[in-house]
Amino acid sequence: MQHNAWRKSSRSGNNGQCVEVRDRGVQVDVRDSKAPTAGMLSFEAAAWDAFVSRIKGGRQSIPS
Repeated sequence: MQHNAWRKSSRSGNNGQCVEVRDRGVQVDVRDSKAPTAGMLSFEAAAWDAFVSRIKGGRQSIPS
């Protein structure tokens, strides 16, 4: 992931329900692409990596 650049989630569709992520090295920020100025959540990079690994490995459910 490119540092300090927002990118749309690869799992986002064309339904307007998208998230964007930005890697800042030690932290990863997440925001709603429909409301980018409404705020963001920040996670330590290690915690974000662990979360993504759990999702990819099917060990974490994603609410629909």
